[in-house]
Amino acid sequence: MQDRPLTPDMVPVIKLARAQNIPYSWISGYYKGLNFGRIADVMKGRKYPKIPPAKKLPPDFPVA
Repeated sequence: MQDRPLTPDMVPVIKLARAQNIPYSWISGYYKGLNFGRIADVMKGRKYPKIPPAKKLPPDFPVA
């Protein structure tokens, strides 16, 4: 199985979700299998470091 590619439009949501302590598994599931490593790349600033977090999560994003 091939990993889903990370795109710039995913980054703001990933940053906000992690700032809200949403687990990697929920983010990965929302993006239909985005690799945990790509999420970590965003959070460590290795991918798209200049893109700011979203102001709010999408309405269909899973939250507790």
